[in-house]
Amino acid sequence: MNDKQHTIQAPVTVSGVGLHTGVTSNMTFKPAPINHGYKFQRIDLPGQPIVSADVDNVVDLSRGTTIEQNGARVNTVEHTLAALVGLQIDNVLIELDGPEPPIMDGSAIEFVKALQGAGLQEQNALRNYFEITKGLTYKDESRGVEIVGLPLDDYRLTVMVDYNSPILGSQHASITDIEQFTEEIAPSRTFVFLHELEALFKQNLIKGGDLDNAIVIVDRVVQEDELSHLSELLQKPKVEVKAEGVLNNTDLRFKNEPARHKLLDLLGDLALIGRPIKGQILAARPGHAANVGFAKKVKKMIQEAAIKNVPTYDPKKKPVMDINQIAATLPHRYPFLLIDKIIHLDETTVTGVKNITMNEPFFQGHFPGNPVLPGVIQIEAMAQTGGILVLNTVENPEDYWTYFLGIDKCRFKRKVIPGDTIIFKCELLAPIKRGIAKMHGQAFVAGQLVMEAEMSASIVKKDA
Repeated sequence: MNDKQHTIQAPVTVSGVGLHTGVTSNMTFKPAPINHGYKFQRIDLPGQPIVSADVDNVVDLSRGTTIEQNGARVNTVEHTLAALVGLQIDNVLIELDGPEPPIMDGSAIEFVKALQGAGLQEQNALRNYFEITKGLTYKDESRGVEIVGLPLDDYRLTVMVDYNSPILGSQHASITDIEQFTEEIAPSRTFVFLHELEALFKQNLIKGGDLDNAIVIVDRVVQEDELSHLSELLQKPKVEVKAEGVLNNTDLRFKNEPARHKLLDLLGDLALIGRPIKGQILAARPGHAANVGFAKKVKKMIQEAAIKNVPTYDPKKKPVMDINQIAATLPHRYPFLLIDKIIHLDETTVTGVKNITMNEPFFQGHFPGNPVLPGVIQIEAMAQTGGILVLNTVENPEDYWTYFLGIDKCRFKRKVIPGDTIIFKCELLAPIKRGIAKMHGQAFVAGQLVMEAEMSASIVKKDA
């Protein structure tokens, strides 16, 4: 599995009809910056709204996964997302001039080929994996559905399906390495049982369905008059049943192609969690509703883990660095030495403490009568905390300067006032390269996030 984030080198477009809407659309994958994730953009709508591929945006699960945000809807996103996950692409903007990605041949292989043709580009940022640390289970007993996530320092998926059908019987599919996706999972096409076809048409679904983009499983005896009716529905001059129980002359690409496609769907639906996963996923009789239900449980686990990762401060414990050690490392002095203690420091993370008192000099002019810690002071204090982390990577840190280069995605969540104690946590987003460090910083008061930002800084030797 990749350590670094990836995007694509150049835009690439695929075109075709949508499975359920029947609308022809053009879908263009475009390179996107670090930490962008997967986002769809409906360029055919006023304002060209963006829809994030997020499980919280799922609005419909009728034979596919549909997401909606900012007044825009995108249908049947799972095959597109599966291709991106399978190629370990992290950041891409997906422009769409219609309501649904093209179904292509009913699998993800055409998306994979297009993305491979565009070329993959490594980005200077680490992938933000979420590691499943304890067993997680989703069950729908009425349908006999169960999905389990188990701890594993890798990403493996196994799917078992059983449709009580003499044609399909029980099937299972698995991948033990995400690199297997392109050859073993991506070509697997969507499928439907013959007895479902008429009902789906009546539900105004599969308008773009065709024997060229789906496998139709014939699970019962079919009379000649019904075959004639099916030919009209599918707009085919002739429809016949193969001996294997598949409509028309469709050859299965794999003996267990339906199970492999269910794994493809699961992979795409789990992309809506928003982060790459490390864990083993075992799924019995999964479908889009179960996949999304499980994804929501994983996202909740991520949110709970984020709360648990709020740094704690025990003033009774000896700090890693006290104010004298900080002053020996940083060149700042009163009134601009803004952190009081370092309570954690390792190769990638640092945690610092700042106590806010009314004696701070800036309170004389910043909102007199309503003292609020200036945002720029918070940013500077967080940058100094990050400076300790950067200087910790070199010998004789007192021989180096750290210069603040940039700030991005800065958000202030609540005001900070005298009497508060701020805990700053900074974590490297990527290994330091050519003296440039990129960090994600957070500031907490009483366990609540008050500010966060991404920062970049350079480290320069003083005599350079």
